[in-house]
Amino acid sequence: MCEANAYLVRNGKEELIMEAVDTIEPENGDLRVVNIFGDQKVLKARIKSLSLVNHKVFLEEKE
Repeated sequence: MCEANAYLVRNGKEELIMEAVDTIEPENGDLRVVNIFGDQKVLKARIKSLSLVNHKVFLEEKE
């Protein structure tokens, strides 16, 4: 499988937000994160970086 896990980076620490992420889409200035099971979260965040080989998406909170 090619899904990634999404992490929110706070104070240099990675907090797992969602596993098996399939889609990340902009939604009214926020990000909507959806996994392969249909679970969704809307976060006031932006993409900080991607590690595609490690299947990780790093997000950071917007101010």
